[in-house]
Amino acid sequence: MPAPHTQAPSSPRVFAQRLSATRRGARLARLLAGLQLAEWGCPAGTDDHDAVAVVVAELAANAVLHGRVAGRDFALLLTYDDDRRVVRVEVSDTHPARPARIAREADDDHGRGLVLVDALATRWGVRDRVGPGKTVWAECALSVSRSHPDAR
Repeated sequence: MPAPHTQAPSSPRVFAQRLSATRRGARLARLLAGLQLAEWGCPAGTDDHDAVAVVVAELAANAVLHGRVAGRDFALLLTYDDDRRVVRVEVSDTHPARPARIAREADDDHGRGLVLVDALATRWGVRDRVGPGKTVWAECALSVSRSHPDAR
């Protein structure tokens, strides 16, 4: 009698990188995230890709501008759960201050990053991390399942 075929649950795919806490590091975080998303089957120019790239850009910019501690890097962690069709973005820095959405005037030229994250992510939050600082995370639901050779 043949054994029943059961599909093993897929494990999330992970991308992790430490980056310098500079504007260049924040830009590199966005570019690397875009490349990783494309490798996971979410090509550039799609709404899903662009939404996750903006979330990464905003969280990395906040880590560099508001979470920077001299001599310390920030960390980017992306996980892609194909079963749930969710990309989770985590940006960790060593500054203890937590981010907060602040009401801005219409003509202010900055301060809308978390408003964008709130609009593009299905949920987001902040948690303590091991060591000093915090991790700001956001989850972005993808509109369709990715068909990629790595998909299980």
